[in-house]
Amino acid sequence: MSVDLSVVIPCFNEEERLGATLERIVGYLDQRRKAYEILVVDDGSRDATVSVAKGVANDRVRVLEHGQNRGKGAAVRTGVLASKGEWVLFTDADLSTPIEDLERLERRVGDAEIVLGSRAVADSEIVLHQPLYRELMGKTFNLIIRSIGLVGLRDTQCGFKLFRGSVARQLFEGSRVDHFAFDVEVVWLAQKAGHRVVEEGVTWEDSPNSRVSPIGDSWRMLVDVLALRFRRP
Repeated sequence: MSVDLSVVIPCFNEEERLGATLERIVGYLDQRRKAYEILVVDDGSRDATVSVAKGVANDRVRVLEHGQNRGKGAAVRTGVLASKGEWVLFTDADLSTPIEDLERLERRVGDAEIVLGSRAVADSEIVLHQPLYRELMGKTFNLIIRSIGLVGLRDTQCGFKLFRGSVARQLFEGSRVDHFAFDVEVVWLAQKAGHRVVEEGVTWEDSPNSRVSPIGDSWRMLVDVLALRFRRP
């Protein structure tokens, strides 16, 4: 059976909110009456994330497991490469952007193979901002991104992105970054390959339980992004 949409959800220690997230996504996708699949990718969680996911699993909800923590990028890659959808959406387990905003991204599929949910364009809506230090870090990171030639985009890090399925699988097959800079790498690879990439404003609410370490992960992201300058796609 053909699949219209694959939804990839990377998870690490998400037992408290994953159940509600899956219930909301399934409820929304069911009412659309289109064929879909959800791929929950557990990235070596140390809590009951896998048990929660398997409690929901059925012929449309699959659970993929990493034996150990490998990073968000690795988890998204695993899900994308296992996907079958004509379109592939990946979204964070905290639903900082509501699943209903998929419709906003779908309005742009005639313009591009990749539609990035964005918190920085005119029609975006920030319900709850990040702490000031994280917003400043994000702006600095965007300046660094421009140094590798990734221009014309204002927000590569929002965890809500829609890809044409064949393009997603091609790009993630060639990706190497396993941690939080994977978004930058994939968009960089897309632009190098000549794929069209656009941004669409979404609703976004900061999660107080973010898995990003302000120091450790930010340093790793910087190293990963700068390494792209010396790499051929």
